[in-house]
Formats: sequence, C-alpha cells, structure tokens
Amino acid sequence: MKLKIDHKSQVPLHIQAEELLRRLIESPEYTDGKLLPNEMELSKILSISRSTLRQSINKLVYDGLLTRKKGVGTKVVESKSLSSKSKNWMSFSQEMSARGIPIKNFELHVSWILPDKRIASFFGIKEGKKVLKLVRLRGRPEGPFVYFESYFHPLVGLTGEEDYKAPLYEMLEKAHGIIAMVSKEEISALSADEFIAEKLETPIGAPILFRKRFVFDINEKPIEYNLGYYKADSFVYTVESRRE
Repeated sequence: MKLKIDHKSQVPLHIQAEELLRRLIESPEYTDGKLLPNEMELSKILSISRSTLRQSINKLVYDGLLTRKKGVGTKVVESKSLSSKSKNWMSFSQEMSARGIPIKNFELHVSWILPDKRIASFFGIKEGKKVLKLVRLRGRPEGPFVYFESYFHPLVGLTGEEDYKAPLYEMLEKAHGIIAMVSKEEISALSADEFIAEKLETPIGAPILFRKRFVFDINEKPIEYNLGYYKADSFVYTVESRRE
C-alpha cells in the first residue's frame, strides 16, 4: 500500500498521517495484530517528522486501534479486542449532542488573564504568565443552565481567534494537534451567590452542582482547568462503576 502525504494540502500533516495509518491497519496484512514499521521508517516513508508521526499514532492508540509497548513497538489491535470506548468522556457539546439536547450559547467571551495561585500551580507556570480564559454561558433555547470558566496552558498554543462554538476538544485536536486524553473531576454542591444566580437566572441561595475538571493531554501534561456551575434542577451527574 502506497502512503503519501500531500505537503501542499491545507489539512494538517498529522491528520493526513492519521488517515493513512487508519487505512494501513485496515489492510489484510495488519488485521491479525501485526507490528507497524518503526517510527523512523514510517516518518521517512511519509516524509514527516517523528514528532508529527507520533501525534497520529497517539490518536490511534487513544482510539483503541493501536497499542504501544516499550522495546517491542507499535502493534495493531486485533479486531476482536477493539474497545467499545465505554470509558470515554466527551466535551459538553458532545455530551448534549449524544443525548439529543439542543444547546444555545447565551454568552461566549475569550480573554487573556493573569492566573491566580490555584491555576498557575496546576499548570506549573508563574503567576505573571498570562493564560487564555474562555467563558461560556450555555443551556437549552429556553434558558441557561450551566456557566463555564475554562483556562488553558499557554503551551496549548491558543490565539483567541479559534472557533469556540465548535466542540472544544475537537477544535483543540484539529487546530493545534492537542489530544485531550485524561479528565480528573471534583464534584461538590454549593449555593448560588449573586453572580451565579444572575447568570443562571435562579434565586440567590439556589442549589448548584459545582464541577471542577482537570484535563491532561496524551502525555499527561495539563492543558485545561475548567470550572462548571450547573443548575441543580436541570442536570444529573451519573457515575458508573464496574467491577473488574
């Protein structure tokens, strides 16, 4: 099978490489769990850097199509072992879309701010280093039910000009090659203060579900610090535990 990257295309190189690798591992010779050529060989075949190739491979590992083992190499997952992605998690837009819930953006603001100690500590940066802050007030067409504040590590490469109406993690991957791999969350309950009450059009003191989400890339480096305030009567958070 001939693998060729179009260096004149507007499609990012890592996206092209990912699609070519998908076709490669679907070919008969790889369906039985065969090892892929090593990174150096593949990068020469595709005429791309090893770091670009690694982005593509990491995405296919995340999708459950490849496995990597140190000292062995990258291997195609046999079809009978493919994951159903039952442990996968999604952005808010993807969650709501999967449930058939129409979503409206009531507010969307992007700014550069100096992070407080919590955020700077999470990202491992100095407090004097600005980070991008994304504010979104979202809900059903009849009214808002969640207020989000997201902060992003400067190394993600966001400029503020991206399409923030698109699903966030899809945008990060397509625009910057960042794959959101791990989400660690803290859930708690609180009462709406004046600010949140006004945003969510609910009485002061009303119950609020407060969710902190800490998002890491495929190398477990922090990329997003997210705060979400949900109207308690509009949202149910479900946790499924499975005994292994």
